[in-house]
Amino acid sequence: MAFTATDVKNLREITGVGMMDCKKALEASDGDYDKAIDWLREKGLAAAQKKAGRIAAEGMAYAAVFNGVGVAVEVNAETDFVAKNEKFVDFVKGVAEAVAVNNPADVDALLDSKFPGLDRTVREQQQEMILVIGENITTRRFTRYADGVSIPYVHGGGRICSLINLQVDGISDSDAVTQMGRDVAMQAAAMRPLYLDADSVDSTELEKEREIQLGLAIEEGKAKNLPEDKAAEIARKKVDGRINKYYEEICLLRQPFVKDDKLSVLQYVDKTAKELGGKIKVMAFTRFEKGEGIEKKQDDFAAEVASLVK
Repeated sequence: MAFTATDVKNLREITGVGMMDCKKALEASDGDYDKAIDWLREKGLAAAQKKAGRIAAEGMAYAAVFNGVGVAVEVNAETDFVAKNEKFVDFVKGVAEAVAVNNPADVDALLDSKFPGLDRTVREQQQEMILVIGENITTRRFTRYADGVSIPYVHGGGRICSLINLQVDGISDSDAVTQMGRDVAMQAAAMRPLYLDADSVDSTELEKEREIQLGLAIEEGKAKNLPEDKAAEIARKKVDGRINKYYEEICLLRQPFVKDDKLSVLQYVDKTAKELGGKIKVMAFTRFEKGEGIEKKQDDFAAEVASLVK
């Protein structure tokens, strides 16, 4: 697979690694981005996790609770101005309420369900918003938690939202539970966890990470001029510790708590529950970032101007 200078530049932006090393990685992986990132990580050059696909798109991520039902939604539009439009914001909130009230199975079912307060469907109201606002608008995804206690958080006017779902037993101080839940929701928004806990981690992804860490440890052993068999033996002993560190990066409950990094998020939750005289368990969480994984159209402004003067 061939690659271009733009591919090298994009890989550099994703990994923070120098241009020449990015070029070598693409050569070694036949132009495959994911393999190139893994190659860089195995060589100890790219410590950060892959962030490919996080090209910006616009719209709004929103989370709220309606009569005890927690909902998070993402609705996309073409420009960032739309997120500040009162009509668009009201539409997004209506979509969230429709999720809570109608309990749709998927996005298509949501679009075909009734829009709150109107004699029309969500799809029909979305079409109306397209006509009124003058931009394409799409309802992309949602999460719904009907049980337990849900705590929402919205950051940056809808750039990111998070929703934490808790099981609470034996605690009457709902304000304290809400504050704790908001802390955890803010953690999820800020620290981008991929999973709730170690048991939730995809087994294929975990095995891939083990291979990467083993390769990295072996390279470190070679750098110390150790015999290959000795380097491999030491590397295998290092992997378990590095996997624990990996869990701390990607699992919400294993992450250091941002307000007190001497505690993990799980320890903070357990400590709060003990102080309140009951039990709290984080059952699930959702984090949506607007445009995450959507490739935004890149307009060639110079070409557009040139076409106008022909």
